Amino acid sequence: MSAKLVKELRERTGLGLLECKKALAAADGDVDKAIEELRKSSGMKAAKKAGRTAADGVVATRIADDGSYGVVVEVNSETDFVARDDNFLAFVNRVVDGAFTDKQTDVAALMEGELEAAREALVQKIGENISVRRIELVSADAGVVGAYVHGNNRIAVLVELKSGDQDLAKDVAMHVAAVNPQVVSPADMPEDVIAKEKEIYTAQAQESGKPAEIIEKMIGGRVKKFLAENSLVEQAFVKDPDVTVGKLVSAAGAEVASFVRFEVGEGIEVEKVDFADEVAAQLNG
Repeated sequence: MSAKLVKELRERTGLGLLECKKALAAADGDVDKAIEELRKSSGMKAAKKAGRTAADGVVATRIADDGSYGVVVEVNSETDFVARDDNFLAFVNRVVDGAFTDKQTDVAALMEGELEAAREALVQKIGENISVRRIELVSADAGVVGAYVHGNNRIAVLVELKSGDQDLAKDVAMHVAAVNPQVVSPADMPEDVIAKEKEIYTAQAQESGKPAEIIEKMIGGRVKKFLAENSLVEQAFVKDPDVTVGKLVSAAGAEVASFVRFEVGEGIEVEKVDFADEVAAQLNG
């Protein structure tokens, strides 16, 4: 079993060397499969994602004055230094303006013409690759859209409420930025996600040696807890933990319809290169 795979599994799980070696051997070197089996056997919580996200940049939002719609965009750079550059931020504002004015979510269509020329000129000036990664539009048919951007422009959220006002929507968006729920309500959780969690909880519970009816209750309780922890309306509100987000919104005569959360670089995986290994490879080459 390669030391690289063992190291990755240890970094993602925090478990010991021998346990990681055994798990990888049993999983034929498949790290994700090894993690799944470890969760079943040891009750380990979800593991960290492989590698580090190297893509940098910013996220930004724009909301209509009447709260009828809003856009959120992500624009990537290679380094945090460029992400704070005034020229880069001015370009981001142009992208947001275009997406907002045209209600455009197709990056390729938005970037045709002047914006693409501006991007290319900025790449030449700064010396880093710059790309507009994604855009999302949220409209409120019977309510408002509110936004929150974390102070360092790395997390941005749009929240759509049925009824309510933009201040309430912004508070909920702030909560989403901080807590990162998966779905609005338990009913929205994909069945395959629930099935996977149930499979893991079943394996954990069966090792307890308890009677089948007790195991069934244990599994049901853990699934219910998982749904509550990952559903926006069931979570304790960050500014007042004594009330759930659902109750907070309901007390204002409103309802959460949807949310969108962008975090810079999420989902972009890049290969980690060990500096010493890189130097050695160059010398050997």
